[in-house]
Amino acid sequence: MIVGVPKEIKQSEYRVALTPAGVTMLRAAGHEVLVERGAGEGSGFLDEDYVREGAVIIEEAAEVWARAQMVMKVKEPLQEEFRHFRNGLLLFTYLHLAAAPELTTALIDSGVTGIAYETIQHDNGSLPLLTPMSEVAGRMAVQVGAQFLEAFNGGRGVLLGGVPGVPPAEVVVIGGGIVGTNAARIALGMGANVVILEKSPDRMRYLDDVFDGRIRTLMSSPYHIAEAVSAADLVIGAVLIPGSRAPHLVTEEMVMRMKKGAVIVDVAVDQGGSIATVDRPTTHKDPIYVKHGVIHYAVANIPGAVPRTSTFALTNVTMPYALQLANEGAAAVRKYAPLQRGVNTIGGQVTNEGVALATGHAYTPPEQWLGTIPH
Repeated sequence: MIVGVPKEIKQSEYRVALTPAGVTMLRAAGHEVLVERGAGEGSGFLDEDYVREGAVIIEEAAEVWARAQMVMKVKEPLQEEFRHFRNGLLLFTYLHLAAAPELTTALIDSGVTGIAYETIQHDNGSLPLLTPMSEVAGRMAVQVGAQFLEAFNGGRGVLLGGVPGVPPAEVVVIGGGIVGTNAARIALGMGANVVILEKSPDRMRYLDDVFDGRIRTLMSSPYHIAEAVSAADLVIGAVLIPGSRAPHLVTEEMVMRMKKGAVIVDVAVDQGGSIATVDRPTTHKDPIYVKHGVIHYAVANIPGAVPRTSTFALTNVTMPYALQLANEGAAAVRKYAPLQRGVNTIGGQVTNEGVALATGHAYTPPEQWLGTIPH
């Protein structure tokens, strides 16, 4: 198979979908790899690093898209990339279609087989390709939250850890999954008081055990969320429903009752956001806006700020699946259940129920579309 890696064009996105080591693995399996010139520079990989491992450097993104049978990316394609879509193309990347109806329509109309990193799921419910970026985003959420709490950034002027005689900041994490757990770990390490709101009693028991009782857990309910948010210096939205839009758990009224100069970091913004006042994504170059006196940080590609760490973490987990797809094409989804769950569009159909519900398209279950894939 010909595997193509175009350069990411999303603003301030410096990750790359394939490392030189990944090229080595694909070449060893007999595949050709095309890499757009400069695609890896943001993550510290030079063109000659790719050439050394057997990749072919291509000058223009259009040629990478045109020649490749499978395109690997990091972030969802932007509108200027839609023109490269064609029937039968394998697209392997983060898609986040629940919050991207125009992209969904473009994939349907073109017949692209869109396999989303974020919906590849094991039988136990874990999301192996989302986990490393959730770890990065959760840890970074606290870093950026601490930064924007500083007075010269418009914040309340609160130090997360406080000092002797002065209490630490109150950090509220909504959602106790991978993002929330990593956010809590960093916030606790910086000396903050940490509250995690979570709806699963078993998960709360796990968090209480793993943090040895040093954080507070609360059952996630409108009452408890409102109470916690009103006392918070930093609120981190860490809610995920695979494939679907994130629910708005923090209402505008709750935000209006927050302290002036408090900070919200909504990690779920790429799935529509879990905070009602997060009405648009921001960028690393212009990361915040203020609403009701509260600073909102809504960058949709938080891990892009640390691209070298993020690229290694991401490609560590994507490569086994990339090899399955390169070796067997779309037929790989017949054999590997996690890959099957990753298919969001194929042959003009929406094959993820959450995406279909969020975007208003008809849902085609596996028993109807799997039969269209050649063996």
